[in-house]
Order: sequence, then structure tokens, then C-alpha cells
Amino acid sequence: MKLTQADFQARRDLLAEQMGPHSIAIIETSPVAMRNRDADYKYRTDSSFFYLTGFAEPEAVAVIETGDSVDEYTYSLFCRERDREMEIWNGYRAGVDGAVDDFDADEAYAIDLLDEEIIEKLLDKQKLFYRIGHRAEFDARVAKWIVQANGESRKGTTAPAQLIQLDRIVDEMRLHKDAEEIQLMQIASDISAEAHTRAMQTVKPGMMEYALEAELNYIFGKNGCVPSYNSIVGGGENGCILHYVENNKALKDGDLVLIDAACEYEFYASDITRTFPINGKFSPEQKALYQVVLDAQMAAIDAVRIGNSYKEPHHVAVRILVQGLLDLGIMQGDLEQIIDSESFRQFYMHGTGHWLGMDVHDVGAYKVDGEWRTYQAGMVVTVEPGLYIAPDDESVDPKWRGIGIRIEDDVVATVDGPLVLTKNVVKTIEEIEALMSASHS
Repeated sequence: MKLTQADFQARRDLLAEQMGPHSIAIIETSPVAMRNRDADYKYRTDSSFFYLTGFAEPEAVAVIETGDSVDEYTYSLFCRERDREMEIWNGYRAGVDGAVDDFDADEAYAIDLLDEEIIEKLLDKQKLFYRIGHRAEFDARVAKWIVQANGESRKGTTAPAQLIQLDRIVDEMRLHKDAEEIQLMQIASDISAEAHTRAMQTVKPGMMEYALEAELNYIFGKNGCVPSYNSIVGGGENGCILHYVENNKALKDGDLVLIDAACEYEFYASDITRTFPINGKFSPEQKALYQVVLDAQMAAIDAVRIGNSYKEPHHVAVRILVQGLLDLGIMQGDLEQIIDSESFRQFYMHGTGHWLGMDVHDVGAYKVDGEWRTYQAGMVVTVEPGLYIAPDDESVDPKWRGIGIRIEDDVVATVDGPLVLTKNVVKTIEEIEALMSASHS
């Protein structure tokens, strides 16, 4: 499925309503990023820009202007013109005609005319909304436009007197997902779950981490997706490195492998982590630690409920993780003192989740008026507790050292309770061992 132009228009309608009369919003897309010399990275449009426009080409700026009434606003799109020679080299462009015909812009202009045309649009507006501080180069252009618009005052016009952070509105809009967005995230989650299942079925001792990553990428690619972030495939002690992306070591018999990898579908991300034995069978120590993390994760998922604090899943997970470490003799002391002092961070040093949406670490404030916000329907969060026993941690019995475990799922807060989008990939010890046994027999 894909979002329609009606979906994007509804978002612009809501933005215009929140802007109020006599206002203007300006939002630019991402620039092309160079990989080396004259080779660029595959282009990916800015999430908020696409959220409002559905337009995925580079070198584009969207402008929304309200007049006396927010019900009647003008949506303009500045984009690249059609250019047959450049299209032969780099692909089709919508052009200004396509911006109107295919992307529902009321007005469209060549991007080269932005500096000229934007001044007239700024005149007699009271408020200017744009993404302050997002890109220094664009900040400088906006500042120049305001100076130029102020210079027109001799003609009896005015320039915006208020400069307002556009992200504060758009980020809040993006935080609350509608049914169509959740459906797209479900598709991304299903594809990612298939990739993790394939990884469990194909891993074997001696395999390189990058070869296992290739199995994931095959599933992503055959479904028309790309990774939503750099994949982590950490065997053994590499699983203790939170953002390990080198993926260039051999996977050893008897070790676990931690895979944190997922894809995005139609600009909507998923985010999954699974940890499993390379040879298909957990050792007693691996099994004990894994069960602690799984218990913490299941309880934390259950805490993603409407009305609960955003932090509740973390608090729930930490308590179970610490009790598990005490029960296994890895930590000593009083449960409450360990939690209050946060000495558990020796083994669990990150939070239990983050917002998820068009970006894998999605936008949206975590606090409102200084307090952790509460879950509302349509918010999507990851739940990803873990335990990491550093290979050189001499305070711990050697049998535990070098074990890194994280389990992560994507969860939607709904009126019926937590909805786990990523449930299609197994995670209990029994399920993992059964799946791997069947595929390796």
C-alpha cells in the first residue's frame, strides 16, 4: 500500500489550521549527500518534508500560506525543472507541471526562482514557521529573506514579526500515527521479521558477520525496502558494543549473535533486535541471562498502555533486570539501592525504548511541561532491554563475560492495550532453538 495525495493534503490542512491566519510555513528537503569524490549516497528525502508533500526528489522546498482564513491556504512547491539531458543521466523528474498535476500543489516554481519568489510570499504575513537550526545554510537564506522583506516596508507592506519553530507542530503531528501509517509500519515489521527468521535459519559457526548481514539485506531488497539504519550483527563479545556496525568478524561456535536490523517500507521504519546462539543451542549461562532479558521485555511491553508514563516500561524493565542480576550472583546488594544509584548501568547502560515512525529514532517530545508524557493511542515505541557483560569485566565470574543480549520489538499504544508489530519473529528460548534445529537438521 501507499499513502495517497489525499493523505498528504489532510496533513497540510491540519498544519494550516495550527498555523493560524496570515502565516507562512517554509520547509526544505534534505540535500544530496556525497559518499566520495563525485559519487553520492542513494537519495532519501527529509521525513518531515515528505510527510507533508509526498514528494521524494531532492532540491525542493514547500511553502504553505494562510490568508484571512486557515480554510483557504496556498500550497506551493519549488522543485527542479524537467531537463531531458539530466534525466538521461539521473532519472525522471516531476517538474513544475508534475508538482501541480501529480502532487496537488496549487502553485509550482523552478527551484532556481526560490530566492526571488519567496519575498512576495513573506509580505504581509504575521508569523513565519520554519525549521530553525535544522541546517545552517538554510537559516542564513531565511535570515536574508526576512531582511529583504523588511526592506519592502516603504511600499506599505510588513514582514513576519514572529519566527516560530515549525518542528514543534510537525513533530507532534508525526508522533501520533493514524491507521494507514500503522499499516505501513506493520508491513515493514513483517518484512524485517522475515529477515530475522532467515538469519536464524542460515547462521552457522565460521560464517562471517557480514555474510549474515547479507541474508538480512536479501529479504529487505527483494521486498523493495532498504535498511532503516546501519545493521548491527555482533557475534560473541561484539554484542556488548551497542552500536557495533563493522560486522567483519567470524561467528564462533558457542557464542551468541546479536542482530539489530530492520527495514523501512514507504518511508516508515521498523526496528528489531534478536539474540540467538550461533550453533542453535543456548549454553546454561546464555539461557539464564537471556531469560532475564526476555522477562524484562515482556513486562515492559505490557506497560505500554494509554495513560502510563513514557518511562514506565523502562522502570519495569530495570527492576526485573536488576533482580535477575542479583539472583544470578552477578550483582550484590540491595535492589532499591542499586536502582536508585543506577549502578546497574555497568550492565544495562541505555534506555528501554524510543519513538518510532518515519525515522528509526522518530521525532516527538518525550516530556511535556517538564514531565514525562503519557502514552496516547497511535504512539509507537520500541521496547528493547538488554544485558551486556563486558569481556574484560573482572568484577564478574568469567563464565558470564562477553555475553551481550538485547531483545527489541515495536509496540503501538492502542485502546485495547499494546499491539506488537514485530511479533512474527520468535524470541523465546524454546521457539528459537526449535526453529534453528528444524532448519539445521
